[in-house]
Amino acid sequence: MSFDEELEPQHPAKPKAFKEVNIEALSIEEIKEYIEHAKKEILRAEAEIKSRKALRGDANLLFKD
Repeated sequence: MSFDEELEPQHPAKPKAFKEVNIEALSIEEIKEYIEHAKKEILRAEAEIKSRKALRGDANLLFKD
């Protein structure tokens, strides 16, 4: 293992796929709650992507030749 590899953060294995929710077993109200939760998760994921892109852009400017 190289020195650079030792400095890399070690992440646990990521799931290959997300589990689907059996919405057929949910009430209408539960489905509405599930949709609201999913919308919040989408916003959270989009914010994370935006943050990472900004960080990468800052790093690229810092290390630009």
